[in-house]
Amino acid sequence: MELTVLIQSGMGLLVILGSLVFFLVSSPKPKEKKVEKTKKVVPEKKVSNDLESQRSIVKNRKATLKELKEALEIVIKYHGTIHKKLGLRSHPESKIYMDILFSVCRHPNANKDIIVKFDKALGQINPEYKKDLNDAMMRGLNSRGI
Repeated sequence: MELTVLIQSGMGLLVILGSLVFFLVSSPKPKEKKVEKTKKVVPEKKVSNDLESQRSIVKNRKATLKELKEALEIVIKYHGTIHKKLGLRSHPESKIYMDILFSVCRHPNANKDIIVKFDKALGQINPEYKKDLNDAMMRGLNSRGI
């Protein structure tokens, strides 16, 4: 007798479950209200043109190729001229540019085009630093670990 009660209650639960699934599938979907979706206004990042902010973009390993290009273009456009050499010594500020070039060469999203373009542009603006720029580029490419 206990077995028949157990089977009957199991069958009753299956019938209830089946009817719930049937109502779920066959019920008409509620009409979606047409609501005008407003575009999310994303505030544009205020781009600072100072050399340190561009250097931080280049050093950021998660910066995209587009961000790298923009940062390097700003460096060339606004900060491309390195101070003249002090006799045989390089100006202390030139280390910043060598570091930027080194960082670009090591950046995972950098490609040969932007590296060569940046090196060539800096070399044209600052011909007396060509050797130093070449050394920085070669150190960066060699440390990239191909």
